[in-house]
Amino acid sequence: MTSTLTKRVAAGLFAAAALMGAGAAQAEGGALHPRNVNFSFEGPFGTFDQGQLQRGYRVYEQVCAACHSMNLMAYRMLGQEGGPFYDEHHEAARNPYVAAIAAQIEVPDTDTETGEPITRPATPADHFRAPFPNATAAAFANGGAAPPDLSVITKARHGGAEYVYSILTGYRDAPDGLRINPGQHYNPYMNGDMSPFWEGDEHHVPPGGFIAMAPPLVAGAVTYDDGTEPTVDQMAQDVAAFLAWAGDMHQVERKRTGFAVLIYLLLFGIITWFSYKKIWRDVGH
Repeated sequence: MTSTLTKRVAAGLFAAAALMGAGAAQAEGGALHPRNVNFSFEGPFGTFDQGQLQRGYRVYEQVCAACHSMNLMAYRMLGQEGGPFYDEHHEAARNPYVAAIAAQIEVPDTDTETGEPITRPATPADHFRAPFPNATAAAFANGGAAPPDLSVITKARHGGAEYVYSILTGYRDAPDGLRINPGQHYNPYMNGDMSPFWEGDEHHVPPGGFIAMAPPLVAGAVTYDDGTEPTVDQMAQDVAAFLAWAGDMHQVERKRTGFAVLIYLLLFGIITWFSYKKIWRDVGH
C-alpha cells in the first residue's frame, strides 16, 4: 500500500511539473511588456501637454482615421477644458478653431427634402467621422478583421498609452523559423501565441503576435504647425497621448480633486487631534 501511495504522489508531482513547464513555455511566447515612455500626464501631478494633444489629433486625423473610428468622440470635445484646442474665451461648442477643424471634414447625412443620402461639412456637434459605414464593410476592407475603435483603446489595453506607442514603433522583421502568412506583420508587442507558427526550439518561441495592420507611421507623414520634426517615434508618442486624453478626459481634473480632498482630510485630522487633546486633557484615563 505504501508503494502504491508513493507511486501516486510521484505521478502527481510529475504531472504538476509538466503542467508548470508547459505553462512556462506558453508564457515565453507572450507579448513583450510595453516600452516605458515618460508622458507628461503620468503620476499624481501629471497634466496633458496641449501642444502634444494637438499634434496627436493631427496624426489621428491624417493617418489613423483612414481605418479606425472614434465613435464616442464629438468634435466639440476637442475644445473642452484640458483638450487640444481649449480656449478659455469660448465654450467648447462655440470654439471657432474647433468649428474650422470640423468644417474641413465631410460627414454623411440625409437630405431633409428628398431623403437621399448626402454629405455635408461637419459641425462641432457631430461625432468623429467613421471610415466605414459598418463593421462588415470595415472587416471586408481589412482582410477580414475590422480595425478596433480607438475611443477608449488606452483603457481597454494593458499598458494604456505605452501599449499604443509600443505597437506603433514595435514592428520587426519576422525571425527565422517563424511562418508568417501574406498580409500579416510581426510585432513583439502584439498579444498572441507564436508557437503554432514557430519551427525552431519550442522553448524559445518568439514573443508577440501577428497584426494585419501594416506599419502606419512613416517619417514625415504629417506636418506639425509648431515645427516639431515628425519622426515615427514623435508621432507615436503624440497620437498615444491624444488617445490617452480621449479615453479619460477628466483625468487631470480628477487628480486635482483628489489632491484637494487629501489636503482637506489632513487638515481635518490635525484639527480633530488638537480638539481631542484640548477636550480630554483634564479627564483622567
